[in-house]
Amino acid sequence: MIKYLVVIGVIWAVYYFFIKKKPIKNQYSNEPKQTKEASYNNDMLKCESCGIYCEIDDSILNSGKYYCSDECVKKGKL
Repeated sequence: MIKYLVVIGVIWAVYYFFIKKKPIKNQYSNEPKQTKEASYNNDMLKCESCGIYCEIDDSILNSGKYYCSDECVKKGKL
């Protein structure tokens, strides 16, 4: 009787540790993924012309420099 229990235990251990598949994470889950853009949407940048800090979403990129408004872009070209 003990032999049968040992054999069943060994078979179960082999199945549990080597054969049983681990659950695969769902690639198409509804959880939003953190993107690189989302991590710095609220970062503040200094305007090259007037020095005011504004958010990246509100700033204007011109010639590799960030400006707070069209007026500052015009001042920066002078």
